[in-house]
Amino acid sequence: MTMNIQIYGKSKCFETKKAQRWFQERRIRFQLVDLPRKGLSPRELQSVKAAVGGLDALIDPKAPEAATLRYLALDSQKEERLLEDPSLLRTPIVRNGKQATVGYCPDIWKTWE
Repeated sequence: MTMNIQIYGKSKCFETKKAQRWFQERRIRFQLVDLPRKGLSPRELQSVKAAVGGLDALIDPKAPEAATLRYLALDSQKEERLLEDPSLLRTPIVRNGKQATVGYCPDIWKTWE
């Protein structure tokens, strides 16, 4: 089975660098997407949200606006903010087709091989 890995991350993010290294060490090709510059499309956000069990898993707890974002009543409002400001997303977001993880998750990635 071929994997189609995309790593959405931030250049200064330690966890993103760790994820890149994990895939490189296993000679698994991946596409790196600069999250602050490119962001996620609405469809990508929906797909990742479904794979990781909801929006709250996607919010970076270290982001200055994270607390405010969590208190927005509607998911649609949260999604709007995450699409407008990708720096609020926790990284890395690693996608393999319909599967996705948030953060450094080598135990899950191993099951993709």
